[in-house]
Amino acid sequence: MAMNANSSPPVRRSRTACLAAVAVAVAGALGLLSACGGSSHPKPAGALTPGAGQTLPGFPGASGTSGTVTVSPPPSTPSTSPASGQPSAPATANAVTIKNFAFSPATLTVKAGTKVTWTNTDPDAHTVTSKQGSGGPLQSAALATNDTYSYTFTAPGTYPYFCTIHPFMTATVEVTP
Repeated sequence: MAMNANSSPPVRRSRTACLAAVAVAVAGALGLLSACGGSSHPKPAGALTPGAGQTLPGFPGASGTSGTVTVSPPPSTPSTSPASGQPSAPATANAVTIKNFAFSPATLTVKAGTKVTWTNTDPDAHTVTSKQGSGGPLQSAALATNDTYSYTFTAPGTYPYFCTIHPFMTATVEVTP
């Protein structure tokens, strides 16, 4: 075989080396597939099952046998604001938290003259908008994470509202005299 100045000799790999590389690739693909939960067997909440040949040594809070590991949740710590790292304000009787695509509480009862504040803790934007046809006064702009919207309810009544971005999110403020 003739070689010129710009060519290098062909690389030759043994059949064993090629088969080993293929075996590693197949094993990796199978590991990914098993990690995706292809089993139809229900597992208890909080349980992890290592794939074939996998273990979870030293996994914090892990306990169990026969390939299933139950993980205890970490001890709770005070929540903090992602922007400031400071502890979040505790919930008050006139506050609504927007979290996990829901208003909490779903029904808030306050006296007339009370200022209610909504705080969005979701990474997605949400609105606080009176339901169409209700004649309600709530009309927030889209609230980004950690944004707030406040409204003072002066008249007794029931005020249903929703998120215009996610219409399945609904709640109510009930105002008493």
